[in-house]
Amino acid sequence: MNDLGSLRRDPAKARAALAKRHACWGPALDSLLKLDEAHRALLKEVEDMRSKRNAASQEIGKAKAAKDEAKAAALMAEVGRLKSEMPQKEKLLSESEKTIRAAALDLPNLPHESAPAGRDENDNPVVRSGRAPGRFDFRPLDHQTVAEKLGILDLAAAAKLSGSRFALWKGSGARLIRTLGAFLLDRHARSGYLEVAPPCLVRPEVMEGTGQLPKFEADMYKTVNTEGDKTTTMYLISTSEISLTNLVREEILSGEKLPLKMTAFTPCFRQEAGSYGKDVRGVIRNHQFDKVELVWITRPEDSLSSLEQLVRDAEGVLEALELPYRVIQLCTGDMGFSAQKTYDLEVWMPSEGKYREISSCSDCSDFQARRMNARFRREAKAAPEFVHTLNGSGVAVGRLAAAILENGQQADGSVLLPKALVPCFGAERIAVP
Repeated sequence: MNDLGSLRRDPAKARAALAKRHACWGPALDSLLKLDEAHRALLKEVEDMRSKRNAASQEIGKAKAAKDEAKAAALMAEVGRLKSEMPQKEKLLSESEKTIRAAALDLPNLPHESAPAGRDENDNPVVRSGRAPGRFDFRPLDHQTVAEKLGILDLAAAAKLSGSRFALWKGSGARLIRTLGAFLLDRHARSGYLEVAPPCLVRPEVMEGTGQLPKFEADMYKTVNTEGDKTTTMYLISTSEISLTNLVREEILSGEKLPLKMTAFTPCFRQEAGSYGKDVRGVIRNHQFDKVELVWITRPEDSLSSLEQLVRDAEGVLEALELPYRVIQLCTGDMGFSAQKTYDLEVWMPSEGKYREISSCSDCSDFQARRMNARFRREAKAAPEFVHTLNGSGVAVGRLAAAILENGQQADGSVLLPKALVPCFGAERIAVP
């Protein structure tokens, strides 16, 4: 959620920033500012009524002490009138606050000035490239074909259980997923991240805190439980960013504890609304997938430099696993709803002859913190300030497995594994059965 005071003080600047997202956000901003103006007028009216009521109440005692019964009666009548009118005004004020919050929740974060201007993914500049793609003396197969020939991925069995866009790994495939999860968690924990095993079901306000609700409800899976006359709605997380970031919701942290760095390995659930026909083969776009997430909670002045380190931490995974990759920076028209600045890591997929996203690392400034009311104090008696939140995949495990299968495939159908995985996996390759 954006700082309403900043929007109010310089609407032209906010309008120009939102225009860089190449969507029609101007009317939404104008509507929010009009609601804010009406709300502040109503607030002033309510505050004036409260002030008059309090002043009149004090004067009643003075009038009675002076035995001025006529004045006392008039003041009592005035207090009575104000008391009868105020509940309706206060109700309107409460409704106005909810309306403004709803409008503010629908407005995306303002892009940082260092985010490159652009319309879509075609305008994302390459920041740097890592290991170059390898060469094959045969036509490389896609990861689904490789895995099915090895007998380690059974999408038909997954479909029998759950429908399309689910995966069932087995044998060496299941071991590969488990190995990758452990490898990533160990790596990040050694570099200073606190390992967390969070719940995968969360309350609606938690989803709202990181920006999944209300904007992206169509992508979320939810459960509804009814006991008697009580109905409880819970949501399955689409990323453990949701659980980890919300650990600081409604908290005032000591500045000495920042930055906080957390990591988690969880299943994630997405309906992939609007993705019909995209990436139907393999495990690139599934409804359930595993991911290791990285989350930072920082002071405002540290968030941009922390983003660079966050990217390096995710990038180090691909370097350690000897995978060809590149880092791109998302342009303003391609950035996510909550982000002010984003880098994506893309891994090379030989069967397609192109790079695929495997991690997205974003600085969300205080956008999520305002929704969560997550703050910190620089000193014991200092006024609370909103923290900045950052998140990134460290990385998506299914896509990582797919990249290893494609880049490590051999002419005989086996897959040579990255050396860093061998001690944990227990073999140098996945052999043809």
